[in-house]
Amino acid sequence: MKSSPFRLLKRSSTCPARRGEIQTLHGVVETPIFMPVGTQATVKGVTPENLEALGAQIILANTYHLFIRPGHELIGQLGGLHRFMHWNRPILTDSGGFQIFSLQKLARISEEGANFKSHLDGADLFLSPEKAVEVQETLGSDIMMCLDTCIPYPADREEAGRSTALTGRWARRSRAAQRDTGQLLFGIVQGGMYPDLRAQAVDELLSIGFDGYALGGLSVGEPHDLMMEITERTAALLPAEYPKYLMGVGTPEDLVEAVYRGIDMFDCVMPTRNARNGMLFTSTGRLVIKNARYYNDAGPVDEQCNCYTCRNYSRSYLRHLYMAREILSSHLNTIHNLHYYVGLLREIRQAIDTDCFESFRREFYNRRTKVEEEQA
Repeated sequence: MKSSPFRLLKRSSTCPARRGEIQTLHGVVETPIFMPVGTQATVKGVTPENLEALGAQIILANTYHLFIRPGHELIGQLGGLHRFMHWNRPILTDSGGFQIFSLQKLARISEEGANFKSHLDGADLFLSPEKAVEVQETLGSDIMMCLDTCIPYPADREEAGRSTALTGRWARRSRAAQRDTGQLLFGIVQGGMYPDLRAQAVDELLSIGFDGYALGGLSVGEPHDLMMEITERTAALLPAEYPKYLMGVGTPEDLVEAVYRGIDMFDCVMPTRNARNGMLFTSTGRLVIKNARYYNDAGPVDEQCNCYTCRNYSRSYLRHLYMAREILSSHLNTIHNLHYYVGLLREIRQAIDTDCFESFRREFYNRRTKVEEEQA
């Protein structure tokens, strides 16, 4: 089995939660970790300096979108993704498999790869496992992902089995295509909602050997309890000496529960997208800033938060910006939401370090308000 870039530092004595670090070309990433999503080589609404100030260690960019625009060749010519976007810390690039899945009306999957039409101009494009690795190597990301086929929910067993087997064959081709650049390559465990298919996928990926292992095809419409069951069962099958990444998840509660089940890495658009829609995450639950009750509220979004937004701006002002559709609304809201997510994972790491994660988890739920504001 390939040597791991992951170093396990601490385990919880009462659950699978663990603390570690991943060595990458652009520095060490402490885990468990949340990665802000910068799909188009930018985290929407904030600057790299904002991200550094709030403590982001690593961000995610997307192969599919950068392949289409502006093109990986251009980014490579200009010094790679880090220089292109002025971010000197680690970057993970998703392979584009989920985007091809979500745009399936424009795509045709075959053994060779994915033929698809650009969602921008309809141009015919092709992405193979080998091409996905080539694109990511040119981008210069620290962690690359194998091209995979995401399975919808619900999916019958035959469909899930075919797709999982194809992802396994693509993973083998991806590993064979990888050059010795020092970049890490993660395999993606598919299998739908079938535990035995997930187990077969784990066995296949372990036989190939990767630098880390991701759980894909979750949070695609399945019930929450089922998502957590599949996460727990699959994470337990992966070797402890490698990082475990749950892709595209999720709410603060999802992150706490997945760490409880042994997951090390997360990404999700929720903090940035919700910020632009006026929903803010706080230590006691969700807050919808457009609500009339905040019209003359001089307090910060969260009394427990020390982010730039909470230190300097009132709920009343943030409501005004949102109602007036000012660009600054998205900027300040995004700073707060990302600060909350990054800070939550920092607290989780500290709780694991002191072996009190179970009590942290109980207190996390005790702090939540009984009735959260879910209205848009």
